Amino acid sequence: MESIKWGMIGCGDVTEVKSGPAFNKVPNSSLVAVMRRDGVKARDYAARHGVPKWYTDAQALIDDPEVNAIYIATPPAQHEAYTLMAFEAGKPVYVEKPMTLNAASAIRMNEAALDKDMKLSIAHYRRAQPMFLKIKALLEDQEIGAIRLVQLKMFQTAHVNPLADASENWRLNPSISGGGLFHDLAPHQLDLMIFFFGEWKTASGLSRNQSGIGMADDLVTGQIAFKNGIVFNGSWCFSVAEQDCSDQCEIFGSLGKISFQVFGHQIRVTKGGIAKVYDFSPLPHVQQPMIEQVTAYFLGKSPNPCSAAEAILSMQLMDRFTEQD
Repeated sequence: MESIKWGMIGCGDVTEVKSGPAFNKVPNSSLVAVMRRDGVKARDYAARHGVPKWYTDAQALIDDPEVNAIYIATPPAQHEAYTLMAFEAGKPVYVEKPMTLNAASAIRMNEAALDKDMKLSIAHYRRAQPMFLKIKALLEDQEIGAIRLVQLKMFQTAHVNPLADASENWRLNPSISGGGLFHDLAPHQLDLMIFFFGEWKTASGLSRNQSGIGMADDLVTGQIAFKNGIVFNGSWCFSVAEQDCSDQCEIFGSLGKISFQVFGHQIRVTKGGIAKVYDFSPLPHVQQPMIEQVTAYFLGKSPNPCSAAEAILSMQLMDRFTEQD
């Protein structure tokens, strides 16, 4: 292939700004077709974003001869089936995070990619953003010495996230999302830990539905021992008081610490009581750096920026933390 002509399955809110427009802004890439079961919404999306074709049937989009790669942006429950359909058609896949409902499904997807010799990339797009590449560089340069411990907190009120207000919100239905807002937000955080620190050795956790909102647990805690000896402690609670909301990750080393918000734009490095701050501008399309790397990978010009094997590691962590494994 000389260029990637994308077909996008699912064109909901996540694709309006975060990903959709970026497919036409990276080299050797264009979005040529979109699919949504609601034809009115599919046609409207195509018209607003200048996409030449729209479909209401995923197989029809996959079979379009002009489409040579598939981006899957549906709820996680559909990721595996659509990935396998794309592979049968001989087309590589870029699939949204979380990769799928659980680790067992993720392993099947990876095995299918290997069996069919197909390329599969996962949209853990923060690992391609400048802010997190800077953190990785600071760690590799031992800016805070030998890493000891990571502490992460993600606390929200039951209504701080508008996604939690809709009674029909699929993110609160574990059979569709895998497990509520934890499964929507934690993949970003856990994948970054794997990106920074590599494979893990042991992991455990617990989860509870304390608020009774929806069917998913809204309190999750987890602990990881990485193979390199680093220890991670994480807590996610989506029913705290407003004054207790938090998005904080602290990486402690023998010489200091690195602090940042996973959903923020600033890094603070503290050593000897002195703090150095790195500020980053918000990206117009947060997935654009990752889409550029995936496009290059599909064209055979660079390595896979996030493989299925790497994504399986974070899926397994979520299963352990929510006591599904």
